[in-house]
Amino acid sequence: MNIALFNWINSFAERRAWIDHVGVFFAVYLAYILVAVLLYIFFFRKDIVSRKSVIVAIVSAIIARLGFTTLIRFFHHNPRPFDAMQVHQLIPESGYSFPSGHAAFFFALAMGVYMYNKKLGWIFFIAAAIMGVARVFAGVHWPADILGGVGVGMLTAVLVDWIASKFVVKI
Repeated sequence: MNIALFNWINSFAERRAWIDHVGVFFAVYLAYILVAVLLYIFFFRKDIVSRKSVIVAIVSAIIARLGFTTLIRFFHHNPRPFDAMQVHQLIPESGYSFPSGHAAFFFALAMGVYMYNKKLGWIFFIAAAIMGVARVFAGVHWPADILGGVGVGMLTAVLVDWIASKFVVKI
């Protein structure tokens, strides 16, 4: 099912140049917009809930991507789709694919935001999901990589929030 879903999503690549450009934008550049939105919230929204949300989200994202994802990839060597078969690869990537570092990072951000602001959190979840599908479309991740990153990211955010609420006095 992982291969079949990958083949279906990736089959839309390299059909129309404008679709490829949109897919690459979502796979690569949407990330910068999400981070910019969080920085805006941190620096220009003065309420404590927004600041705590941003801190939890960013700490969670960093731990999910640089900690848990790296640790899992150290023990589990899953090749990227373009290393396993012929695909339409639209962006360069290297290294192992499971779990998706992008999905782990941005779903941790989304969960961190969601725990404090449901409406904005849903926007971040939708953007992170679009980014995940776009990375499959671009040929650099399997669907299972994205799902693994979703789990790593969301669980990391819940863990970081729990630790912050138990052991940190005030953020």
